[in-house]
Amino acid sequence: MYGKAFAPEYQGALTTLSVNSSLVDVLAAGTEQLRAAERAGARSEAARSGLAVAEAHRRLGQVGEADRAWKASYRAAREAKDTAAMAWALWSGGTLARQRGALPLARRLLGLAAELGERSGDVVVRGYSLAGMAETGRIQGDYAAVGALHEQLLAEARKRGEARHTVWALEGIAQMHRNTGSYDTAYAMFEEAAEIAGRADDRRGRAWALRGLADLVSVRDGDADRALGLLAEAEVTCREMNLSSALAYNHKMRGNVLYRAGRYAQARDLYEQALAEFRAMGEPRGEALSRLGLAKSLARLGRPLDETAAELADLARVLDRIGLRHAHRMVSRAQTELGITPTPPEPDTDPGAGAEAGAGAAPVPVPDRADVGSRR
Repeated sequence: MYGKAFAPEYQGALTTLSVNSSLVDVLAAGTEQLRAAERAGARSEAARSGLAVAEAHRRLGQVGEADRAWKASYRAAREAKDTAAMAWALWSGGTLARQRGALPLARRLLGLAAELGERSGDVVVRGYSLAGMAETGRIQGDYAAVGALHEQLLAEARKRGEARHTVWALEGIAQMHRNTGSYDTAYAMFEEAAEIAGRADDRRGRAWALRGLADLVSVRDGDADRALGLLAEAEVTCREMNLSSALAYNHKMRGNVLYRAGRYAQARDLYEQALAEFRAMGEPRGEALSRLGLAKSLARLGRPLDETAAELADLARVLDRIGLRHAHRMVSRAQTELGITPTPPEPDTDPGAGAEAGAGAAPVPVPDRADVGSRR
């Protein structure tokens, strides 16, 4: 039995905030409490209030402010010798790094956060940090390396009755099944995640689950209208909670649905909208994936083939730099679909790249797509 979802990142004097609190309200309350803590010289409270400020800025797409806030939270926690607060600040920084497309940095920060969480005895931040590492690896395509970790975290969350964490793990595992072609399994897991999130009043988790269901309804069933209806329902939550990144990914998925349905002009408009949103919040992965959808739509609408070829070749380089290890195949599929000769992958010139991304792992299945967002 799952209890009501809660937000452990809202700490200290901010524990009364709900997981569904508007991010604008969270930012205002966190900033007020942070200033009060700083005036009182309460460094630990400043660190914990600063965490809420950092998370609100991150989820609002305010990257620069989020970066400054999590670092300030870490410094305050270190001065207070509050190891658990240090771990939470590093978790926030690692999640921000993943959102910005800095995947090796995300893994480092989240790994440090998990270590400090273990040392401090804070099992929640340890679990969130391990979950962040799992999500980072999944986005990169390291399914063999992180699949077991996803399953472990799901089992732990189920045992403790933690609805929000269970929803996260179900959605992550569902995404891997979707990307490797197990559509029915993926659908059942997204459906369970949506049900648990609904019962636990986790509106953010439910919005992400609806997005996953919409994708499958589109790609498996070819039902564009139902998929768009699910996305419209999720968009209400994104707007009410000011979830900027989730909203941009929602718009990009709407573009995917319309493209699959052959409604290329509408798809173009949605990809352009998502692209502008991702650029405004400095999220390069979402930006690149929106560019990919836009390039395909424009090609279908008559864009010269040589311009499309140049765009796709540039996108392959961009996605490789971000660290999506199977991005070249994703672009190659687009090139093949549009009648463009695929370009060969560039050799890896970074001798440390393999270590950062989990070198030594067994070969992993190639995901069908990598456009998953940072859901935490």
